[in-house]
Amino acid sequence: MTTTWAQRRKERIDDLAGGRSLTSEAMRRLRRDPVAIVGAVIVGLFVVIAVFAPLLAPHGAAESFPELQADLRPGNIPGAQEGFPLGGDQLGRDFLSRMILASQQTLLVGVLATLIGLAIGIVIGTLAGAFGGWIDTVLMRVTDVLLAIPSLLLAISVAALAASPSQTTVIIAVAIVGVPIFARLLRGSMLSQRNSDHVVAATALGVKRPAVVLRHMLPNAIGPVIVQATLTLATAILDAAALSFLGLGDADPGRAEWGLMLAQAQTYLDVRPALAFYPAFAIIVVALGFTLLGESLREALDPKGRR
Repeated sequence: MTTTWAQRRKERIDDLAGGRSLTSEAMRRLRRDPVAIVGAVIVGLFVVIAVFAPLLAPHGAAESFPELQADLRPGNIPGAQEGFPLGGDQLGRDFLSRMILASQQTLLVGVLATLIGLAIGIVIGTLAGAFGGWIDTVLMRVTDVLLAIPSLLLAISVAALAASPSQTTVIIAVAIVGVPIFARLLRGSMLSQRNSDHVVAATALGVKRPAVVLRHMLPNAIGPVIVQATLTLATAILDAAALSFLGLGDADPGRAEWGLMLAQAQTYLDVRPALAFYPAFAIIVVALGFTLLGESLREALDPKGRR
């Protein structure tokens, strides 16, 4: 106990003496946080599997096999057997291969939707927080309307407007859900920067307003937004899976996607529940990994949390 207290005291003295930055301090705290480590491991494994999915998957997503189809009948779907660790699905396709390939689709949709929502939210939040006035009023009222609608309901409404469901409509729908979150958060950070010393000094020196916003305000205000993107990525994965589950995602039955696989498994729950369990478990674990990592990152970057 004494050693632990002495170590912490020495670390605090070293921080004060060495002028350790907030970033280095945050990384040190993350390395010692079990929750952050668990989240990072889950996210790391998911990203590796998704990126190298075509190499890791034994077979193609739409490839059927006679040995799996031979045992298919109304009351039976073959389970694990030699060469197929997770068995087959209702069409005689390798379920393990489809699970691996589906991770790539999930990562693609989640990342693209988050990046698009982040980009639009940064533009709105920067304009509202930096200039204020009628610009702030108009943009924030639109943002308030979007925030008033539950995220999944908003995503369903946007996806339903498309002429035909596709992966693109899912990305756009999920991206729109994240826009008001990023815009509100960045706007608040920008407002806190407007009267800071470095902004006042730059303005007094005659620096033009756009340069003040882009060089002095935005870089110091965007940190919390980047952290929020990690948490929003978890929500984006859940929303994308929900849209596919409801039939608003990619209609191609040959494409592997966890939400679509979960929807297709409903009919066969009494025959082979594993068809629903594996994609549901994957969605939950991946979303949990991003949530744990995002929450730990937010706490580590909070200056008030430094000890």
